[in-house]
Amino acid sequence: MESNFSRYTTYLTLETLDIHTSNTLPAFIFGTLTYCAVLVCNMTVLLTIALNRKLHKPMYVLLFNLPINDMLGATAFFPQLVSSILSQNRSITYSACFVQALLVHLYGTGAFLILSAMAYDRYVAICYPLKYNTLMSPKNLMKMIIIMWTLHFIMIGFLLGVNYRTEICSTKIVDIFCNNPSLMKLVCGDTNANNYYGLFIMTFYDGLSLLIVAFTYIQILITVVVKRQSDAKSKALQTCGTHLIVFLCYEFGACFALIAHRIDSAPSHLRRALGASVMIFPPILNPLIYGLRTKEIRQNIIFFYRKKVFPSKQATKVSRGKRQLH
Repeated sequence: MESNFSRYTTYLTLETLDIHTSNTLPAFIFGTLTYCAVLVCNMTVLLTIALNRKLHKPMYVLLFNLPINDMLGATAFFPQLVSSILSQNRSITYSACFVQALLVHLYGTGAFLILSAMAYDRYVAICYPLKYNTLMSPKNLMKMIIIMWTLHFIMIGFLLGVNYRTEICSTKIVDIFCNNPSLMKLVCGDTNANNYYGLFIMTFYDGLSLLIVAFTYIQILITVVVKRQSDAKSKALQTCGTHLIVFLCYEFGACFALIAHRIDSAPSHLRRALGASVMIFPPILNPLIYGLRTKEIRQNIIFFYRKKVFPSKQATKVSRGKRQLH
């Protein structure tokens, strides 16, 4: 019979990283630099939107939530990972594991809600341009964001909360970071209700976001192709392509990672690789994709760095010009 463990006193063991001792320092440096790059890139997008009034539009206000979400996921994943690499200790307390799992799921599912809201914004802007200012007014936009995040916290909080039991029957986390599927495998007794609710959450977020994005893009295509609106076509090509790339990256990555956890026969290294890819690549790629492909953001990022980050060089040039005039 399996032993019971108290969640207050038990240390859990995360899946090994299989990093050779000689590679510990390079892996630690690489992980730390990657985390710093995520923070710098996402903070750049955040500050660019926040400090430029030209970008205080519904599309960019909704986009503002995406870097916040990406930094949340990176902060849930990287600090614990790099510290365990340096210490070569893969143990974690149950409470810390629970907090990490909560933040990981808030990050993963939050991206679907944000991208769904952005798809709706593009749909209204292209298909109903005359009603756009009314439907996406600041008041309606704020309501959308508040409802989106409130519903999100309640659903994910309940998902993790039902697993927070007094007793567990194992201390082995079958992943390189804590998440709901790995925590469920620790729980004593029947977990069918938890499994059903987890499947509902997965279907709700993945299915609803896929349905919203598919519907909006079909309507956009009808508006662009059938009605032959050249201005709508130009707007669609500029904004929708970037959004679709980011959405598909999240959709495929998250789906494959969750399916791998549901299949017991899935190789452990595949499960680890898929889980890590969802936590690593989107937070790095999203600010780069939006920064490079969205013209307004790209131009304002360049302006931001020239005016805010390197003002001394410009001041020096101005002072030199004044001296030459005198």
